[in-house]
Amino acid sequence: MPKLKTKSGAKKRFKLTGTGKVVYAQRGKQHGMIKRTPKQIRDLRGTSVLFKTDGEKVKKFFLPNG
Repeated sequence: MPKLKTKSGAKKRFKLTGTGKVVYAQRGKQHGMIKRTPKQIRDLRGTSVLFKTDGEKVKKFFLPNG
């Protein structure tokens, strides 16, 4: 059997925590900041954790060696 490869787009977008949860950076902060309110920009800081079922799918299909 060939080895399972990690999707290169997924390894740029997701990371796994020590407990196996999938962490991602929030979308909507790359450009167009002038349109957003300061509250929106503040709320987009940092990372957030995917829902459990979505995280399981990401790990299974995109990060098999994660």
